[in-house]
Amino acid sequence: MPSKILAVIPARGGSKGVPAKNLAAVGGVPLVVRAVRACLGSRLVTDVAVSTDDERIAAAAREAGADVVLRPAGISGDTATSEAAVEHALHAYPGTDVVLLVQCTSPFLTSQEIDGVAAAVAEGGADTAHTVAPSHGFLWRESRESGEATGVNHDKSHRPRRQDRPQDYLETGAAYAMNAAGFRAVRHRFFGDTALVVTDPARVLEIDDPHDLARARALAPLLDTRSLPTRDDVDAVVLDFDGTQTDDRVLIDAEGREFVAVHRGDGLGIAALRDTTDLRLLILSTEQNPVVAARARKLRIPVLHGIDRKDLALKQWCEEQGVAPERVLYVGNDVNDLPCFGLVGWPVAVAQAHDVVRGAARAVTTTPGGDGAIREIAAWLLGPTLNK
Repeated sequence: MPSKILAVIPARGGSKGVPAKNLAAVGGVPLVVRAVRACLGSRLVTDVAVSTDDERIAAAAREAGADVVLRPAGISGDTATSEAAVEHALHAYPGTDVVLLVQCTSPFLTSQEIDGVAAAVAEGGADTAHTVAPSHGFLWRESRESGEATGVNHDKSHRPRRQDRPQDYLETGAAYAMNAAGFRAVRHRFFGDTALVVTDPARVLEIDDPHDLARARALAPLLDTRSLPTRDDVDAVVLDFDGTQTDDRVLIDAEGREFVAVHRGDGLGIAALRDTTDLRLLILSTEQNPVVAARARKLRIPVLHGIDRKDLALKQWCEEQGVAPERVLYVGNDVNDLPCFGLVGWPVAVAQAHDVVRGAARAVTTTPGGDGAIREIAAWLLGPTLNK
């Protein structure tokens, strides 16, 4: 009989290092949702539960397909342990054979790595297992009393070659598996025979502070295997103007009139989207500019411009149109688009977008803004024939 394997994802609402950390987006996807998707992609995990004290996290987890176990206040504070969350969640899943602890703070954890720790316990006979990465670093420790530095995993008087040293492994903090009965008995993630599941060190990153989050967002375009949206994923397309439909340059004549260049291919792509049944379109721009209004008239799509808080305007527009934000594709290029990225299901950056924006996007075009990026997005939604 197959093992019953429960993955528990602890996700408190409070975080001092990064406020609302577990809802922070990496690659356009909140950290808690990334963890849920990795667990749901596992071939061995039978149940996925997010343990949280926060209603927003709970809503995001449910939307992603996980169960939610609401955590009591007594195990929700800064001193609460991950083991306490796992033990509490485990009560809701009688008959569990193997329980996993999966951390939201490791954004690049894969379903295969989750299967690795689960299989080590469920199929390999280990009592516990966790993800590790090979390490060849020389560790040092400084004495608190004398200040003297000594080698931890080496003799500082002898510098051995890498191939002559024993292999060390760094605990990644991403995923742990425990025999459920053993865990109930000892209430700790390490006991008995522990198996190491070796992972790619290039993907190891734990988010503890804003710098870690920035690094994760910068790495996401390189490490994520991203799928592109199709027409089935999207009910509305919302377009920024400067830098997405233009190359972000402005020409100004002696009278102060502004001129920008747009791409005819974008116009064809927008026309094809406009003619698609039930797909809503909008241009949303911070600039109060007659050029934006003129372009919208030319394209025959609605425009909201001169908007200080684009995210609030977008939220109101979605409510008026009856469109769920998670079904909106929003195209942007600069940091003022990030609040809208956090609102929609498909944040898309154009190729030359700011690095932070690219890192927060769920998909990135290969074409720069003003050079056919919108036509490329139209081809994602409507099929490659649009590019012929």
